Amino acid sequence: MSKLANDTRVFKIDTRIDVQNVRFTNRYGFNLAGHLYLPLNFDSTQKYAAIVISGPFGAVKEQSSGLYAQKLAAAGFVTLAFDQSMTGESSGPVRNVASPEIFVEDFSAAVDFIGIQHFVDRQRIGAIGICGLGSHVLTAASVDVRIKAVATSVMYDMADSMWKGLNNTKTAEQRNIEKQLLADQRWQDAEDGYPATGLHELPFDENNQSIEADKLFAADLAADADPVTTEFFNYYRGRAFHPRSINSTTAWTATTPLGYYNFPLQTHIDQIAPRPVLIVTGEKAHSRYMAEESYERLNNPKELVIVPGATHTDLYDQMNLIPFEKFVAFFNENL
Repeated sequence: MSKLANDTRVFKIDTRIDVQNVRFTNRYGFNLAGHLYLPLNFDSTQKYAAIVISGPFGAVKEQSSGLYAQKLAAAGFVTLAFDQSMTGESSGPVRNVASPEIFVEDFSAAVDFIGIQHFVDRQRIGAIGICGLGSHVLTAASVDVRIKAVATSVMYDMADSMWKGLNNTKTAEQRNIEKQLLADQRWQDAEDGYPATGLHELPFDENNQSIEADKLFAADLAADADPVTTEFFNYYRGRAFHPRSINSTTAWTATTPLGYYNFPLQTHIDQIAPRPVLIVTGEKAHSRYMAEESYERLNNPKELVIVPGATHTDLYDQMNLIPFEKFVAFFNENL
């Protein structure tokens, strides 16, 4: 059984599962880092269904996506958890840049890689996107018909959240303020010769002043932190801290919103049909409305699962709440 060298996964490891470090290239030339999980009692002479998995936005494969990959491998699938371009162990001379175009392509590149493995059936490849990568995986599946079934967990539309704000609260005035800040930041980055980090979802205070920072989370949680910030802090800075995770240690480049301003995600998700889609979210997730909006825009066959009592980050790693049996049943039926 293969073991990962310098294993830094932050979840409970199932020692029965064979996992291997792999590398593959997308069509832009970025070299992507992944963990390939092989099912129990793996037989290299057989053909398996496979699932590619990434997310959350700003996380690495050693966090939530790896947990999902491990659990689904235990259920009989070949799975691939991978780092997005310019993040984690994947390549990119400029680090921690988020791009809707490139991140969507990364899912297709993962399909390329897993589909050329001799033990994978190319006609039975699925995909999962967690949190912000959920909006990217739906976009990928819109045009990449090789993805035969697609699922999301606590799906979060990164383009909408940057342009409209959480719960669609960003005003036109705030958007103009932010565009000017982004313009000023470009001048600063050009003068410095390197990109600064900053908040990709810029908050505003009660006086309509932007709140800026060079890290998503400080070392300590502020006493007056809101519930959503507290939830993310407890995951990324607490129980699932990983030094390569953007959300655990730093922030995206400050000009990241520019790409998402210009290129909205999920424009053609109605075109995924007749391939099936599973949308999973939490009853108490602050992102729930995004998942429900996406579900309404999809054509059948589709299914929406709302997990009772679950918050957004509960579905990152809480084994008693993540409906793995639903994911397994969905992919068993459709791959």
